[in-house]
Amino acid sequence: MVELLVVFIVLLAGSFIQGVSGFGFGLIAMSFLPLLFTVKESTLLVMSLSLFVAASIAIQIWQHMRWRSLIILLSAAFFGRIGAFYVLSNYGELDVMRDFLGVFLLLVVLYLFFGAKRAGGLSADTLWIPIVFGMMGGFVGGIFAVGGPFFVFYLLLVFADDKYAYSANLQLTFLFTNSMTVILHGVNGDFSGEFLLYFLIGIGTVLVGTRLGVKCFRYISQENMRRAAGAVVALAALNLIFF
Repeated sequence: MVELLVVFIVLLAGSFIQGVSGFGFGLIAMSFLPLLFTVKESTLLVMSLSLFVAASIAIQIWQHMRWRSLIILLSAAFFGRIGAFYVLSNYGELDVMRDFLGVFLLLVVLYLFFGAKRAGGLSADTLWIPIVFGMMGGFVGGIFAVGGPFFVFYLLLVFADDKYAYSANLQLTFLFTNSMTVILHGVNGDFSGEFLLYFLIGIGTVLVGTRLGVKCFRYISQENMRRAAGAVVALAALNLIFF
């Protein structure tokens, strides 16, 4: 019962932050769920719920999708997810994966605080950018469910002047990559009856958290929320590494 309550609070907090700032569900959830489950179990739960969230958002703004702009990014992400499937299937139960996750989360926090504003000199027309960031987002996201920052980085370059196109195509990217992961692991028999219980609880929790976050959107500073979320992720990452 205590475990269910903790999962509820973590998913609620993550979905609330995403509703306010547009990011954060995977980062918050994967900062704490691996303390209760293996990295593999946590990743599959978070990605399944993220798929549900992305679909619900994409339906509302589908007219802003420009899938042709995503061909190179998604093609690279496709190969990244195949590699991630192999790693997560074979090593996702190992405790050392928590350490790797903690280190990556710390790197994400450093990027959020210090690196996000230094990307202005890069151009989305450079071919290696969607290839590298697509591959990294697909691979890291497929293992730890926190590959979003790589996709966000590229899509902010492509749709810098259209926040609706940015959001719609980000959801489309999540739908493609997360669907691929869920299908691969489903065929591999990696989902259990216990997973279904947490998934059903998570759907309702995410809907509530996202709705609350969107309602608070106009009253809460996104920058302050991002900094607060970054601090929480950093503390959780240190906990994953050292405890």
